[in-house]
Amino acid sequence: MKITLNPNEEIVRSVKEGLKMKGGYCPCRMEKTEDNKCMCKEFREQIADPGFEGFCHCMLYYKSKED
Repeated sequence: MKITLNPNEEIVRSVKEGLKMKGGYCPCRMEKTEDNKCMCKEFREQIADPGFEGFCHCMLYYKSKED
């Protein structure tokens, strides 16, 4: 398993700006809850799933099954 940033630098820049403005909470979510603090609960659960490969909700991180 490997976690990497999205290769699209524009998306990374935009999401990081949103995270900064929202104090580390996912800029794609309305609520500021611990579940939405980056790296969000949804993506942490996806990381734990050995069959999951793909982007987190806001497209900042990508989980690949292989190193």
